[in-house]
Amino acid sequence: MSDNTKTTTAVADSFPQQRDGDTAPLLQVRGLKKHFPIKGGFPVKRTVGHVKAVDGVDFEVYPGESLGLVGESGCGKSTTGRLLTRLLEPTQGTIEYKGQDITRANRRQLAPIRSEIQMIFQDPYASLNPRQTVGTIIAGPMEINGINPPGGREKRVRELLEIVGLNPEHYNRFPHEFSGGQRQRIGVARAVALQPKLIVADEPVSALDVSIQAQVVNLLQEVQREMGIAFVFIAHDLAIVRHFSQRVAVMYLGKVVEVADRDSLYNRPRHPYTHALLSAVPEADLDADKRERIRLEGDVPSPISPPSGCRFRTRCWKAQDKCATEEPPLVQLSGNRAGHLTACHFPEEPTTEARGEDIVMDRGLKALEDGAEGGTTITKG
Repeated sequence: MSDNTKTTTAVADSFPQQRDGDTAPLLQVRGLKKHFPIKGGFPVKRTVGHVKAVDGVDFEVYPGESLGLVGESGCGKSTTGRLLTRLLEPTQGTIEYKGQDITRANRRQLAPIRSEIQMIFQDPYASLNPRQTVGTIIAGPMEINGINPPGGREKRVRELLEIVGLNPEHYNRFPHEFSGGQRQRIGVARAVALQPKLIVADEPVSALDVSIQAQVVNLLQEVQREMGIAFVFIAHDLAIVRHFSQRVAVMYLGKVVEVADRDSLYNRPRHPYTHALLSAVPEADLDADKRERIRLEGDVPSPISPPSGCRFRTRCWKAQDKCATEEPPLVQLSGNRAGHLTACHFPEEPTTEARGEDIVMDRGLKALEDGAEGGTTITKG
């Protein structure tokens, strides 16, 4: 597709189109960066480089909605989540919560906001203190924030345990007495104890058995529905994200390459990387042959020295010279719904139907398929 199909709308002007009316965003992120220094040299260690884990991220979260954040391992999803909760200090950019800039807020300034932004961690085994009882763990946030609910904290903790599907009599048990799914429920109870406005869920089900994942996701949906909590749902399982999130942002190597509402992104993706992710989702479908097949080569490039221009170009079948010299802006393309933004110079057609030829970037796989009957492939270069 030629460049004239793109609008000239800037990123800052595009995001307000994602919601009708005058609804103000609960959380607004602009140009967010986190670079971790690499120390080296002898005898005095000095900074010899930086790991660009998050390198210019823009998105918004509206009250009561769920924004999914997806991408391959190492693309910066978890780091972004920790930046939103201010567990990490941003290198650059801004984070606004209810219109207030909290990017550089100190501990005292963050105190009234801490109770409104909570986090569910990925590992249910490492995120709970093994020396504390469940009652102490869940009551901890209330004690720190000086909250004394009617009937006392113990009564409230027992209510929360019942809400997340655990027995209130588990109040005096220790984390090692619970299964992984039960521990994650304890983490959910701790996160909602202060009735927050926003929860950052960092791959909350990836460490759980498949049979338990659906229970935890359904629990989070019920909590969101009853309490009106907004979620930033970080995951690499696209099927779970589709089930849980109203909008989805796709990250690649520290940047957001596409963001859209759920139906638009899953049925009419535009960025080649999004196409590749969706083609890798396993589906128990008799008509699976009607879906496109894309097999990329290699891993995500190093965030220490990312490719120039478009970061996906080293693995993209549509890459041209322009992709190496100009970084594509995150803008709305013609024909897309309002709020469907894509960062690509040569976007794909808005469909996930099977192509005339499969895209196989992996040379080893190509050689195997060339030796078999049928099997046409497209290779880079």
